[in-house]
Amino acid sequence: MHIVKKNIDKVKIAGYIYFINKKLYKVRLAKVDFKMEELRMAITLFIKANNRSAEHSVSVRMYDAFLQSYKDAHPNDVIVQVDLYQEQLPYLGDSMIIGNYKSANGIALTPEEQATQSIVNRHLEQFLEADKIVIAFPLWNLTAPAILHSYLDYLHQPRKTFQYTDKGLVGLLPDKKVVLLNARGGVYADGEEMAVSFVKKHLRVFGIHNVTTIVIEGHNQYPNRSREIIAEGLQMTEQAAQLF
Repeated sequence: MHIVKKNIDKVKIAGYIYFINKKLYKVRLAKVDFKMEELRMAITLFIKANNRSAEHSVSVRMYDAFLQSYKDAHPNDVIVQVDLYQEQLPYLGDSMIIGNYKSANGIALTPEEQATQSIVNRHLEQFLEADKIVIAFPLWNLTAPAILHSYLDYLHQPRKTFQYTDKGLVGLLPDKKVVLLNARGGVYADGEEMAVSFVKKHLRVFGIHNVTTIVIEGHNQYPNRSREIIAEGLQMTEQAAQLF
């Protein structure tokens, strides 16, 4: 589904996407390294892991802002949206683990295993087909929402997203580009939060290292600057979408 529209000069955009929490004189940086050798139709998968309204959720506002800006900047790309809270996503457990093994080895599945595998495979194939992936999620109680954990569980499939070798585990999806959109009301030092770092560890298993992270934080901790912090973060979110 990769349709080449026209060739353009090779472009390398290397910089930083950031927002400034002036109250703390702190700059949150996320490295950006985009290489574009041709302009083509891309399949971009948008994943939302938050069922709160935009009025009450900054990460949902980030999702909406990125989506609209991306559509404006990339009108010919194919956009696929997945709202995880609108999906049936059973937890990883005995039936799914056995079903994964049977499917990988050509063994007949029980009706329960078939039902679970149908869900797993639908989301897996959607992820594999995408060229670019955007994941929007909050930090809740120091980590990512449980529903996003379940979704990531579905993607751990040997010989599809990673493989074991004599040198250890090797990811099979190095060409994918990902943007992580995260919001957290407090300010967290590196190593204190387990949301962005959690998702990144999963992506590294799949060999995905081209990851841009945009974080809005501190808007609850510093209510007197909340509007300004959010506004600056959303502006950077929109700018990131244009370059993605």
